[in-house]
Amino acid sequence: MILLFCLGCELAQPVGMVDVDVELVLAVDVSRSMDAEEFALQRAGYVEAIRHPDFIRAVEQGAVGRIAITYFEWAGDVREESLVPWQIIDGKESAEAFAAQLEGSPVRDYRGTSISRALTFATGLFARNEFDAWRKVIDVSGDGPNNIGSPVEAARDAALVDGIIINGLPILIRPSPAVPELDRYYSECVTGGPGSFVLPIKNSSEFATAIRRKLILEVGGIEPEVGVVPIQAQEPVDCLKGERDRRFYTDQFFPELDK
Repeated sequence: MILLFCLGCELAQPVGMVDVDVELVLAVDVSRSMDAEEFALQRAGYVEAIRHPDFIRAVEQGAVGRIAITYFEWAGDVREESLVPWQIIDGKESAEAFAAQLEGSPVRDYRGTSISRALTFATGLFARNEFDAWRKVIDVSGDGPNNIGSPVEAARDAALVDGIIINGLPILIRPSPAVPELDRYYSECVTGGPGSFVLPIKNSSEFATAIRRKLILEVGGIEPEVGVVPIQAQEPVDCLKGERDRRFYTDQFFPELDK
């Protein structure tokens, strides 16, 4: 058998693939460590950001002028019924259609926090779409460390091997007692890839602005001038802190935590 190699040749795009500037997965935490106010603010923040003229302008100014986007919610596991399938946003009308789907879905909370399951599920979504982009991004929000499922570093590293960028939106309005410096945890244990960043939310009033800023940066492929400022500490972040403290999360719905 003769193998032929063509250095410098472009790989053919699979038939039927649609070019977009970025493939973006929004993975949103709905665990019970968040209260009703935070749920409402988080959902409203994504709806407002996607409808905002600055976000739509950022999409339209891309090289292709459109993005592919999908959304799901997660807690101890992925809530597949919350999945908004991949859609194209290329202007005001398509942005409004996507935002309306988010706005119309019920808000519910669930037990547990498995960032690793969220990242694994999000990674799989890229293989099941019909889009082609230079950048593939997972935008993950959360207010606590991983405490169920595989170690978060393993899920993150698997996504990075596939060329996926992971950005973080840690919610620090009511810091997790397990990991009070959640921005450092996200920076060292969850996010990664070229130009990845962490944008923490420390006050309720920051939700809409922070989410909009984050989406605009991701759509434009822009690395923020100021990300998380490393906090000086003697010890590095323990990426297994949530798992080590998981006895505090044990309940009848997660009997495996007693093992």
